[in-house]
Amino acid sequence: MRFLVWVLAWPVGAQTLDLPGSIVQGKTLRIRGPASAATARMGDRTVRMFAEPGGGTFGLMPIAASEKTGAYRLDLLDGKNVALTGANLEVVDAHFPKQNVTIQPNLVDLQPSPDENESARAFRKSESETRYWSEPLAVPVSGCMTSAFGVARYLNGTPTGDYHGGLDQRAPAGTPIHAVAGGVVKIVRAWNLRGGTVGIDHGQGLESMYMHMSRFAVAEGATVQRGDVIGYSGSTGRSTAPHLHWMLYVHGVLVNPADWVHVPPCSAAKTARKASKK
Repeated sequence: MRFLVWVLAWPVGAQTLDLPGSIVQGKTLRIRGPASAATARMGDRTVRMFAEPGGGTFGLMPIAASEKTGAYRLDLLDGKNVALTGANLEVVDAHFPKQNVTIQPNLVDLQPSPDENESARAFRKSESETRYWSEPLAVPVSGCMTSAFGVARYLNGTPTGDYHGGLDQRAPAGTPIHAVAGGVVKIVRAWNLRGGTVGIDHGQGLESMYMHMSRFAVAEGATVQRGDVIGYSGSTGRSTAPHLHWMLYVHGVLVNPADWVHVPPCSAAKTARKASKK
């Protein structure tokens, strides 16, 4: 299995930065720069660069699903915000599809817990120095993908004006859910809207969140390793059936988990099973 990962290499002595010619909405740029690079800036977004053990710096630049398409410039800046080097690239339309979800009226009207949205926002804004993660990330459950990242969501035929911010995977009730990478558990909450939720800070801008759990296997403040069981699937919160909805944040911006892990859609998995029986 091969993954396409854009890496911005820093050649010794070079005065220019190598960039891909384009990147699709929802993906993440992995940036490598010189030791003097403190931040990376693209459009109105600036992210930190972190020192690498072997020298140089590393950072992640999220490309939001809603990022406007067109030409951009990415610059590496030193501690005084002086540009060291940069290059141009184009953000390309991901052509996210539309999806209608039929749910009961009582779920449509479900309101978040009093602290739910505030706690989720605080989680997205947190950023720790220590990097606990490495690629490839683990897949949290083995089930196929029932709903992709970025699809424009309709509820009972009515547009919500929002998009699906993560991946949905098939997971019968009670399926163990695994951490996609090491990190520190920051959220273990039974919320009204998101249901049983676990949020993990993986360090240096990468975070994951897992929703609709039936029960938990970790506590807030715990340190977990890649693959550790953190809870069990369910259908709590705004959910029509047991499954796992999980999300990745890069510096607080939702990004496409399919850029980090491979989860086949259920239609493809069904086709593969049929082919294997022939």
